[in-house]
Amino acid sequence: MAVDKNMKVLIVDDYKTMLRILRNLLRQLGFNNVEEASDGAQALQQIGQHKFGLIVSDWNMEPMTGIQLLREVRGNAETKHIPFIMVTAESKSENVIAAKEAGVSNYIVKPFNAETLKAKMVSVLGEF
Repeated sequence: MAVDKNMKVLIVDDYKTMLRILRNLLRQLGFNNVEEASDGAQALQQIGQHKFGLIVSDWNMEPMTGIQLLREVRGNAETKHIPFIMVTAESKSENVIAAKEAGVSNYIVKPFNAETLKAKMVSVLGEF
């Protein structure tokens, strides 16, 4: 089944520059239906209002972190199926393990480029 490039993608980061970078990388890959949230709480609100085909979230945010957001998404029957890619500057193995235990679909360590993002997206969504 082909990936719908018109699906809504939610990008979550408390750093405006990172949101812009993510939006540009997604655009390069053909995904233009992108919503933004600046923290986990704002993201949850949007997830409750829209159907997303993918969530790409930073780990380190206040007041609600990416891992807390992931746990909320996975704990809800209506959202637990949404592919979730975690972005972080930390490559510590305990973080990777915690994210996997919380049900992350894939993991990207900063800095990264469009190729890396595409590879991670293909691994969770299929070829596009």
